[in-house]
Amino acid sequence: MRTLSLLFCSVLFILNSTAGASGNTPPQTQVMTLGVFHFNYPNLDVVKTHDKDQISVLDEPWQSEIRSISNAIAEFKPTAIAVEFTPDQQSLIDSLYRQYKEGNFELRKNEVFQLGFRIGKQLNVEKIYCIDNQGMHYDHIMAIFQDSIRMANFEQYYVNARDTIYDPVVVKEKVSSIIDELYEINKPENIKESLATYLSHPFKYEEQPGDFTGVDFETGRWYNRNLRMFRNIQRIPRTSEDRILLIVGSGHLNLLNLFIDTSHEFELVSPLPYLGKARLQ
Repeated sequence: MRTLSLLFCSVLFILNSTAGASGNTPPQTQVMTLGVFHFNYPNLDVVKTHDKDQISVLDEPWQSEIRSISNAIAEFKPTAIAVEFTPDQQSLIDSLYRQYKEGNFELRKNEVFQLGFRIGKQLNVEKIYCIDNQGMHYDHIMAIFQDSIRMANFEQYYVNARDTIYDPVVVKEKVSSIIDELYEINKPENIKESLATYLSHPFKYEEQPGDFTGVDFETGRWYNRNLRMFRNIQRIPRTSEDRILLIVGSGHLNLLNLFIDTSHEFELVSPLPYLGKARLQ
């Protein structure tokens, strides 16, 4: 078995080296990744937003800002739009999108509707693809979730580490401008910084000294999840002439941008120049 594994690795190395040395990069599909905060404030992430600091994106001046963002991003001329819904919700999104294009659906607070549907209708994009996935944990991590004592220890470690990092209140300030907020969270330096948190608190947790409990937890919660999301993006039918707009919670960009930029199939496109134009509208 070890001999077969070594042989497989050797063949894979040769194939990868040959592909890199050939210099023949296949035609790539452009992908713009637009990181957002969640417009409906589900507060499922580490950073929470108090009720008093939540804005209603259905009201002014937020609707005007969203229209400016949509008009600016539309200049990218996406031919497909990918959003943070799971594939099992595809039929629902298909139905709602069809109703919206026919004038029979009023946009809700979610960014999928406010930006994805709005831009899609404006450009007559045929389909909005659901690419989210919750990832898969190792069995030994799932066993922790099913053991109240082990889970309590893990949660207490997480709370203590989180409070040390965020000193101690984990809250998001009230958005003063949606355009400015999206511009900031899509800056490369802020995307890079967001990955640091996934290499700190739960990542370092050990049930026994020297084990990899936290590492394995984050492998499923974050790395596996985003790799699966990337795989779903790969599944979108496309040619090199197509352009994909990905609208996703900004935290995902710390891995998805890396995967997209590294892949030979895609060319990563920044939304910053387009958001800059939205500021001027």
